[in-house]
Amino acid sequence: MQRRVVVIGGSSGIGERMVHRLRNSGTKVIVQSRRAVNSETAEMITHPLDMMDEKPDFYSLEEPLAGLVYAPGNIRLKPFRGLKEADLLDDWKLNFLGAVKATQFYLPALQRSEHASLVFFSTVAVQTGLSYHASIASAKGAVEGLTRSLAAELAPRIRVNAIAPSLTLTPLTASLVNSEVKQTASNERHPLKRVASADEVASLACWLLSEESAFVTGQVISMDGGLSSVR
Repeated sequence: MQRRVVVIGGSSGIGERMVHRLRNSGTKVIVQSRRAVNSETAEMITHPLDMMDEKPDFYSLEEPLAGLVYAPGNIRLKPFRGLKEADLLDDWKLNFLGAVKATQFYLPALQRSEHASLVFFSTVAVQTGLSYHASIASAKGAVEGLTRSLAAELAPRIRVNAIAPSLTLTPLTASLVNSEVKQTASNERHPLKRVASADEVASLACWLLSEESAFVTGQVISMDGGLSSVR
């Protein structure tokens, strides 16, 4: 039977590159995102989805699900003193509660698969203190806790991992590297002297979905050019 993977947030950036890689590997991909995707084929189903809705309209399926990726994200960089309760709640809803809702909805389909994999996204800012990241780092910290808890609860048939990237070149981060000065400063913060491409992060996510990572679960993998561990 053809493998099926749901990618939530697959219309741009890392999610879009994941969809491209999965389709090329022969996987049937169900892409759900707020922004329309206009290239539906026999190998890809698209479905509009807004994770900020109180009851998100997930795509239903009865077939076994080999993988679920929760990739929506946002960048809210504000001084702590300027954070409003609404800011904190929005980050929490999109990053943590969204992951919870998606997992609860698709858990029965994942359990119908002999082996399945869940992939979440965190951020380098959880383990490495970065100014102006209080809201997003707090929400993503909850995602890391969810990752480890679910890995324990859903083993051995469902593996659960997360990726914690640093700044990655995507449409979402374009304003952070839209000048030579900004680009150089971002590169210099990383021991590898550059930032990641969306395709590089997508390659790790696809590996976590594959049987090549069959003995990996409960991990939050830093993909940050050494930013969190090398000085």
